[in-house]
Amino acid sequence: MTTPFDPNAASAPDSGLFGLPFDLESAAVAVLPVPFAATTSYLRGAQHGPAAVVEASRQVDLYDHTYGDFWSSGIALCPDDADIARWDADATALADRVIAVGGQVDGDPALVDALRRVNDLCGRLNDRVHARVSALLAAGKCVATLGGDHAVPFGAIAAHAERYPGLGILHLDAHADLRPAYEGFTWSHASIMGNVLDHIPGVARIVQVGIRDYSAEERQRIADSDGRVVTFFDADLAARLHEGETWRALVDGIVAALPPRVYLSFDIDGLEPALCPHTGTPVPGGLGWREVEALLRGVVRSGRTIVGLDLVEVAPDPAGNPWDANVGARLLYKMIGAMMNSQRDA
Repeated sequence: MTTPFDPNAASAPDSGLFGLPFDLESAAVAVLPVPFAATTSYLRGAQHGPAAVVEASRQVDLYDHTYGDFWSSGIALCPDDADIARWDADATALADRVIAVGGQVDGDPALVDALRRVNDLCGRLNDRVHARVSALLAAGKCVATLGGDHAVPFGAIAAHAERYPGLGILHLDAHADLRPAYEGFTWSHASIMGNVLDHIPGVARIVQVGIRDYSAEERQRIADSDGRVVTFFDADLAARLHEGETWRALVDGIVAALPPRVYLSFDIDGLEPALCPHTGTPVPGGLGWREVEALLRGVVRSGRTIVGLDLVEVAPDPAGNPWDANVGARLLYKMIGAMMNSQRDA
């Protein structure tokens, strides 16, 4: 006889994501791990993020103060893809050689070839993620992509935009990610939103929040986007708070810029660094935990539908402290809760 699942009990060590008993067939939400971070240009480790978040997820209490027992719709982890782990190892070894020279490979045939091979492997990753997410969406699942660096959800965003044309991306990040082929990598983590603009016409608008580290070229691209990119810079949000505006009012303004259907793309370095100290490119400033919770509530409160999401750049402490993964697991759970609640009346 099978023991009934007790959501109040401690998770078994060998239990599923968040300690839940669901498989992919029975779950409404599929979480796709993508342990790939080859183009990371500063601190490595995000390729270990999915495994660390899964481990930490078993410490998350299932009842949520805001979203209740949404877990009962079912959340399940997709099986690992051995190809992706192999591509990451191969691409990382090649990319390290390119990064060491700042992407200046001209005149060195070996480095030119290394760069070409990295771009090819990243393209293959995009195709694989796109195929897997498209299949899950066709099966009626909500999909959360778990990276890896911020390059990995390109295929997932493309799949969602094909299914929900006209959607908007709520992009939470320290960086604008609008750089062209950063360090020569066509599919760089620093280029994800630029690639979305260039290659995914089904995305109507990108609304960026928390941005505080960007180039003059990226600032110009925002200005030249004809409203397709709307950026709420971290310094501007902080100044408005200091001058007396409420976070609720700022949230309402952010959400008003979004189309009816929303895809969440959350680079964990959008948070203040104390919450993600080992992420690849931490930047002072950023969003606090309660501010993020309020922003997610604002999207749901507005009646917009969250159709999919990704969480990227979670990098565990090499010394073994579980803090980064703990925050990542709880953030993933909150995002899924917001998504499921936004769909109740959709």
